[in-house]
Amino acid sequence: MYFYRKPPELKTFGLENMVMMYVVPRRAASLPKSYLHLAQGYTSIVATAGLRCSSPLVARKRFISSTPQAQTKEFFPPPNAPHIKEVETAWAHPVYTEEQMRHVTVAHRETKDWADWVALGTVRLLRWGMDLVTGYRHPPPGKEHEAKFQMTEQKWLTRFVFLESVAGVPGMVGGMLRHLRSLRRMKRDNGWIETLLEEAYNERMHLLTFLKLAEPGWFMRFMVLGAQGVFFNGFFISYLMSPRICHRFVGYLEEEAVITYTRAIQDIEKGKLPKWTNLEAPGIAVRYWKMPEDQRTMKDLLMYVRADEAKHREVNHTLGNLNQAADPNPYSVKYKDSIKSHPGKGIANLKATGWEREEVI
Repeated sequence: MYFYRKPPELKTFGLENMVMMYVVPRRAASLPKSYLHLAQGYTSIVATAGLRCSSPLVARKRFISSTPQAQTKEFFPPPNAPHIKEVETAWAHPVYTEEQMRHVTVAHRETKDWADWVALGTVRLLRWGMDLVTGYRHPPPGKEHEAKFQMTEQKWLTRFVFLESVAGVPGMVGGMLRHLRSLRRMKRDNGWIETLLEEAYNERMHLLTFLKLAEPGWFMRFMVLGAQGVFFNGFFISYLMSPRICHRFVGYLEEEAVITYTRAIQDIEKGKLPKWTNLEAPGIAVRYWKMPEDQRTMKDLLMYVRADEAKHREVNHTLGNLNQAADPNPYSVKYKDSIKSHPGKGIANLKATGWEREEVI
């Protein structure tokens, strides 16, 4: 039999009442308190290096053991509010089919002017810093099997958490600035605000999903805090100066995100990540993406996330092609000609390089 025990040294995770629960064998209650404190403290020490993975990833069944072992139950359970069934969202995620997600490919928009070069160069610099922080090393051709280039489940989660904590910034900054601009100039925004805020919300859902699988330690929290502080202010100033370059920057950034998730999916298919072979996606992901019962594995989850990133790639390259002050957002309008192919929220007509201004106006 088991009962739930909350170690005294645990703190809330981000929001009130989001407390990690530990499962401890009942027989451990008869052991000395100092021994229990040592066992629980060991788990906390391990977490400080980066990420603490959830039990489905790292816990192994202990057939014969008299040692109490704390196991993570859930990193941020929903708040204890018996009178609330669920929290609704303003943005319902479009339903992707398996065929649509499999058609997502790695793609790159070629630079056409100095503004594109500035955006691409900044992304490459940011990519180098992110690789350094997350411990990722991309193997050159012919060296994929060398040990120093191999990624484990925990390394991938470290990269995912750091990536998504940064990726949720641009949409919020852009939507906020366009909102203030609309108020200040007392003019309509033509649908840009909603799309940008929805993008930020989508990236945050990616982060919350991965946090169900691993909790950041103090080092990762510190790096996320620093990266967000620098990136938010830098993007804020840059968007005031040139929204077009910023959207092109995000488009190139999403190209890198598609590459990241594609490589992780390939690692699962090649059997390099055995702990993820039969791992089921968290419930928060099942509800958000409306995942069918036969498509709820970790691989399926990464395919959904990759499809989202591919859509952000298309949207931001498209917005980067438009007149920032005058053109309406092509993803928030209804077209008179329903026969011609137009931009939309789904991924059926996804274009890797974005839609040109002449195609949408």
